[in-house]
Amino acid sequence: MAGKKSKKSIEFKAKLVIYGHGMGWCFTPGDLQGLGNELAILQALLRLQKQGTIRRLSWGLYEYPREHKKLGLLPPDTEQVVKAVARKDQTRMLPSGALAANLLGLSNQVPAKAVYLTEGLSKRIRIGNREIIFKKTTPKNMATADTPAGLVIQALKHIGKNQVDDTMISILKKRLTKEDRESLRRQVKYAPAWIKKIMLTVAGDKNRG
Repeated sequence: MAGKKSKKSIEFKAKLVIYGHGMGWCFTPGDLQGLGNELAILQALLRLQKQGTIRRLSWGLYEYPREHKKLGLLPPDTEQVVKAVARKDQTRMLPSGALAANLLGLSNQVPAKAVYLTEGLSKRIRIGNREIIFKKTTPKNMATADTPAGLVIQALKHIGKNQVDDTMISILKKRLTKEDRESLRRQVKYAPAWIKKIMLTVAGDKNRG
């Protein structure tokens, strides 16, 4: 009797945590650590999955799914998936390639493969028709993780030196806040020479570099 009560208690507590984060939250069993032992948490998640409360996206990765009145269940948010993986692996993630360019408004194309640089292990996660790729990179690249400068550097690397035009520079100037531009000044030392000049131009510091 006590065992059944304990299982229900863990399931109930798990629901409270999941509901507390709201629909769209992606998580791993590690996010529920402290509610019980690992096996009990996995059993609770299995029951919640069978009930339709959560859905399993891949091995050890779950979502409290969003639902649209007409469209039904919506696909998981890539950013939420990446945050869950980052928490699990205790590492930072830096959007790279076409994804970085899209996030900054330098490209309208949403890449089928979302590439993130990481301090952790390289891996791939396929969710529906979308693939999220985590690529282990150098400490120098990760030095700008979680900063606007890091996103700009990765986006410009993807676009290429001879493809960056005045329109793109104008987009960056409009999109980045005063604090973002200050980030560009602080992190400019991590950029290749040609990107450094663009970053300083966007930051409004044309005479440096």
